[in-house]
Amino acid sequence: MKFSEKDPAENKESELARRKVDWSCLLVVASLVGAFGSSFLYGYNLSVVNAPTQYIKAFYNDTWEKRHGHPIDPDTLTLLWSVTVSIFAIGGLVGTIMVKMVANVLGRKSTLLVNNGFAISAALLMAFSLQAESLEMLIMGRFLMGVDGGIALSVLPMYLNEISPKEIRGSMGQVTAIFICIGVFSGQLLGLPELLGKESTWPYLFGVIIFPAVVQLVSLPFLPESPHYLLFEKQDEAGAVKAFQKFLGKADVAREVEEALAESHVQKNLHLVSTLELLRDPFVRWQLITVIITMACYQLCGLNAIWFYTSSIFGKAGIPQANIPYITLSTGGIETLASIFSGLVIERLGRRPLLIGGFLLMALFFGTLTVTLSLQDRAPWVPYLSIVCILAIIASFCSGPGGIPFILTGEFFQQSQRPAAFMIAGTVNWLSNFAVGLLFPFIQKSLDSYCFLVFASICIIGAVYFYFVLPETKNRTHAEISQAFAKRNKAQPPKEKSTPL
Repeated sequence: MKFSEKDPAENKESELARRKVDWSCLLVVASLVGAFGSSFLYGYNLSVVNAPTQYIKAFYNDTWEKRHGHPIDPDTLTLLWSVTVSIFAIGGLVGTIMVKMVANVLGRKSTLLVNNGFAISAALLMAFSLQAESLEMLIMGRFLMGVDGGIALSVLPMYLNEISPKEIRGSMGQVTAIFICIGVFSGQLLGLPELLGKESTWPYLFGVIIFPAVVQLVSLPFLPESPHYLLFEKQDEAGAVKAFQKFLGKADVAREVEEALAESHVQKNLHLVSTLELLRDPFVRWQLITVIITMACYQLCGLNAIWFYTSSIFGKAGIPQANIPYITLSTGGIETLASIFSGLVIERLGRRPLLIGGFLLMALFFGTLTVTLSLQDRAPWVPYLSIVCILAIIASFCSGPGGIPFILTGEFFQQSQRPAAFMIAGTVNWLSNFAVGLLFPFIQKSLDSYCFLVFASICIIGAVYFYFVLPETKNRTHAEISQAFAKRNKAQPPKEKSTPL
């Protein structure tokens, strides 16, 4: 019987069955293990420094006094603390710059494995810094964790993008964002005074980092390398077929291999694209601009500013100071739930609506928050409205803008271009992160609560750009995505040739 003669219900049932096969056990394991030892640690290290702040400063003061015979100057202490927090972003930039070379020499999976060395070294340095009376060990540990994060946030999305079929590529990619949120929540949870957030145990908050790294270190060797890497970089077609079969849990991987071969044959005479070559390439000019703007908006949209205001707003709402750390857990919980929601609906709604809608909702709630903060003392219920706005901003961010930038970077570029593209995207990400940390105190001092209008403007600008420029990439091959950008680039991409198997 011809395919066209099949009953529509039968065709639909067959399609649903095929999609269920795509969600194989090994794909789930690869995404969970990869994210637990990578993006989870990034999120954890974003929040873990908040709880022990006063104990770390006391540790710095005691260490300084033992060395120099007098207490540390307040300005010097502020500088040391600022370095401790911000050096994480500097390490992230260093890690990002390393990605292009390491990921193509070692492969995606092996790079993630080697990256655990940075996390384990950092955990040991920070966990024993108090015992060794060395503030330098804590600062160096934060730097190494930044390197780990810079590599992880580039290589993990690359790996997940290359092992997943296009039908679930968005959901797989969203795992990165989900585990960032779980990491943030875990840092908040373990930082409670009843757990590790007290003077005698704060070094163990950093020592915990070693556990996810070890789990990934012992698990990843049993998973296949990226089939796209095997096919393009190693010219190992047999190995790529086996990797596809294992990841997808089926013997017939002809469609997936054919799509990969089409890209491989287009690029077989091309060398690995350098960063400068990618910047000059007219075929990907608007893809690159879009990734840069997406990553910049990801960091500059104001979510980091929300964390600055959370404690003060909760305090003004009448919540006792001792209870604020527990209420703050709600923000981490909202983050996690919103990112899971995004992962569930991204293949139905698409990247574009979630990204545009997320930024527009953030702008709306930033505007509302500005009003409620201005009227904070007018009525007893107004501070509670501010809390609702904070939770709504966090949910809006995690439902789209929080994870989609990493997915788009993997979808926009060919195999030979991805390492350079992730390096550029990561550089923008970490530089923007550093800029927010550096400039926000001055913006906040000048504008007070009106600083949120600056972030609302950035969200609106980003949403407008994506509305006019960003095509939907859901369930599209690289060739189809490139074609969608061709008119704007005023250059047709090379045609991909399908190769019979």
